[in-house]
Amino acid sequence: MTDRRSENGGRRRGRPPTSPEVVLAAADNLFARADVSSVSMDDIAAEAQVGKGTIFRLFGSRDGLLDALWATKARDLRDRVDSGPPPLGPGAPARDRAVAFLDAVLTFKLDNGNLLRAREATTSGLLQSEQYRWMRDLLARTAMEAVPTLTAEDAEYLAHILLAAVHIDLVDELLASGQTPSAIRRIQRAHVLAVLSSEFS
Repeated sequence: MTDRRSENGGRRRGRPPTSPEVVLAAADNLFARADVSSVSMDDIAAEAQVGKGTIFRLFGSRDGLLDALWATKARDLRDRVDSGPPPLGPGAPARDRAVAFLDAVLTFKLDNGNLLRAREATTSGLLQSEQYRWMRDLLARTAMEAVPTLTAEDAEYLAHILLAAVHIDLVDELLASGQTPSAIRRIQRAHVLAVLSSEFS
């Protein structure tokens, strides 16, 4: 316990401020070992050994916490997209980059399934989350580079369609039906190339 000064100059005792990283690490541990995606705020608070109110003060809501953990887990992916070697990084032909990006997104979702199940199952604006907007905008720009006749509106629509194909519920259904990750990657590649090879007018 640490001492803190009260407003009248006296001393009071209290917990030191909780680092957001402590809460995110606790949440990550829970999602990594959970059998289902229904990890509650109470569960996370207990794992982090903080009050639930502390988590709300740090992240605003459960979705805010999930988005912060998503951003932390996706940092390496974003770095590779921004400055890594092609085809995922800059410099590759647009269609190849779109294929590489969606393959990386699929891999990320397979590696972080419980986290993505928890976030994608919410009704509070997944499509407006910062991570989703980043993926959508990148794919829309790539689509316009691949198909110069696309309007910005059409490119955004195609980006949504391509991302819908890696929604975790669909991926889970394909895996449950006997598809392997390599088979999903193969058909996903064909899908992306077909979409970005179409003529739009």
